[in-house]
Amino acid sequence: MQAFRRRLVSTANGALLGLLLAACAGKPPAMATTDAAPAATLPAPTTAHIGHVFLLVLENEDYDNSFGAESPAYLAKSLPAQGALLPNYYGTAHNSLGNYIALISGQAPTGNMQMDCHDFVEFKATAGLDADGQLPGQGCVYPSEVSSLPDQLEQAGLSWRGYMEDMGNNPRREAATCGHPPLGTTDPARKAQVGDQYATKHNPFVYFHRIIDDTARCDRHVVNLKQLGADLASAESTPNFVFITPNLCHDGHDSPCVDGQPGGLVSANAFLQQWVPLILDSPAFRQDGVLIVTFDESNGPQSDSSACCGEVAGPNARHPGLTGPGGGRTGAVLLSPFIKPGTVSSVAYNHYSLLRSVEDLFGLPYLGYAAVNTQTAFGGDVFTQRIPEFPAKR
Repeated sequence: MQAFRRRLVSTANGALLGLLLAACAGKPPAMATTDAAPAATLPAPTTAHIGHVFLLVLENEDYDNSFGAESPAYLAKSLPAQGALLPNYYGTAHNSLGNYIALISGQAPTGNMQMDCHDFVEFKATAGLDADGQLPGQGCVYPSEVSSLPDQLEQAGLSWRGYMEDMGNNPRREAATCGHPPLGTTDPARKAQVGDQYATKHNPFVYFHRIIDDTARCDRHVVNLKQLGADLASAESTPNFVFITPNLCHDGHDSPCVDGQPGGLVSANAFLQQWVPLILDSPAFRQDGVLIVTFDESNGPQSDSSACCGEVAGPNARHPGLTGPGGGRTGAVLLSPFIKPGTVSSVAYNHYSLLRSVEDLFGLPYLGYAAVNTQTAFGGDVFTQRIPEFPAKR
């Protein structure tokens, strides 16, 4: 934490530059079909700290595909021009699920998670938590001894919600809140179907007994994406931590999609054009927010299983990336009143770094591999417009 503070203090404050997206109000618009977007100036933050974190996770692209010259312009050009581009940001595992788990708990993947938990089975521990907060064993649904970011947030009096697109569209597959299969069964929401392209493997919250065992709590916090528009209406109704999972088409996972949409980066780009302006114009974001857009992993272990930041394999998988140490280089982009538009940081980060950064912003202790001393939280290389204040660790 002290190193993080030193890096922040070393960065000078500047004047807010650049233009941000047009304000959108009311009901979310239909998917955009053009990269053109009007712009509006974002005011300076009204508080000295970041109080709202929005995390939007897309799927299966390496950095050159996502942010290169051939990528759709809104993702590759408009967003980086308005915030901070992190070209050396890495996933931590292959396949998808291990990355989502890392983002909210700091746990390294199991063999089951590397296969995206085709069967929704209990995690069977072989020992207690080790010195790094890792639970040895195999399986999918962690026992109550494993904490996650939602537990920390609630203990600190902060709010959170996971917004899952399409969850519950087909109630025969999953519920509209806290959607997951019964324990010990094969997951029916592994692939998209017309009208319901929700995937359990992209919803990390349902893999923790601490969350799913309290049905009322889970139903209240893990909801369909449709709820986000209403929650953005005021800073008070917007959770401090917002986790957004698009469906299997709009996150870029499928291409083409079962409903005839193109999928891939084209549909991911359109989803961003719909939702990012709504987030940027929300009272919570304009007051003290940061939006993080990244990808869970690169486009497969055959192409990139590289890692950064001294990533540790963990006790449950020899190679987190199946054929290598990590999930590959994906890149990330951050937008905030605390970030000078057009910022580019060459510092290496990964999903454990992101978790560590969120925990710093809210004054929370580090979970799992977010705590290892090889991890670096976002510092003055990212928060280039204004240095936010960071609460003491709780």
